[in-house]
Amino acid sequence: MHSGDYMNGIINVLKPPGMTSHDIVNFIRKKLKIKRVGHTGTLDPNAAGVLPICIGKATRVVQYFDDFSKSYRAELTLGYETDTQDKYGEIINRKAIPDITSDELEQVFNEFKGKIQQIPPMYSALKHNGKKLYELAREGKTVERKPREIIIHNISIIKNYDNKRVLFDVECSKGTYIRTLCNDIGKRLGSLGCMTFLVRTQVGDFKIENAYTIEEIEEYISNGRLSSIMMPLDSVLKHHKLVKLDQKFYDILKNGGKIKLSDHNYKFNSESHRGEIRVYCDDIFIGMGLVEETAEGTILKMDKVFI
Repeated sequence: MHSGDYMNGIINVLKPPGMTSHDIVNFIRKKLKIKRVGHTGTLDPNAAGVLPICIGKATRVVQYFDDFSKSYRAELTLGYETDTQDKYGEIINRKAIPDITSDELEQVFNEFKGKIQQIPPMYSALKHNGKKLYELAREGKTVERKPREIIIHNISIIKNYDNKRVLFDVECSKGTYIRTLCNDIGKRLGSLGCMTFLVRTQVGDFKIENAYTIEEIEEYISNGRLSSIMMPLDSVLKHHKLVKLDQKFYDILKNGGKIKLSDHNYKFNSESHRGEIRVYCDDIFIGMGLVEETAEGTILKMDKVFI
């Protein structure tokens, strides 16, 4: 790809273990020779899995990934805990594993379904007084973290290794720490727990079976074919309703203008189209708009223009 080429879209990256999310961003920035590259949510450096990367104008849809649930396959090992809550940290405590039946194990896992409170770990990128928690943790400091509400949509045991190691799948909301989930489940079982494996299998509609390794991406870039594996930026907005307007409105919408829908027989109202809606001229995606009811009629007002 030539440095002058400018691309807009989303790549479903299969992040390898050992690279941070920002490492992936830097890798693509250097290969494409463009600055506007961003990831859609940090994945632990030692974890592998789905990491959608936004390029060009698609960086403006990063915020919409907050709406998506995420899915993981993880392994919980019982009997000890570490300062990082995963196997890469220092062991800080050990505790015998009580006799647990498979039914009891299943019951405890199910207790974590739904809305729960979770205290973020010290080894995380959250900030306290402008400093990342993991930086404070490396200095031997601990600060109070307030519990946050998260949602565990689904959690299911895949394999149970003698009630000592448990492989499980979980679908959860943004802000969920799987390491902390393992830690909390271990304590609920009367022992201690540590995450010993993690792979992210899905973010919204981005699935691991459709993800590309960095080696594959490098090859697509060198062959000038990266666009063939990029998703259009409106692909992450499918959960929003849409309106398709005539081509004659293109310039007005592109420049962030307003259109009186009621003058053009478009049947929309602010009740049935609450929040942002996708706006198209013919099949060209313009951006996100808002429908408002005014004294003059139904108005479509552009909120974010992406072209």
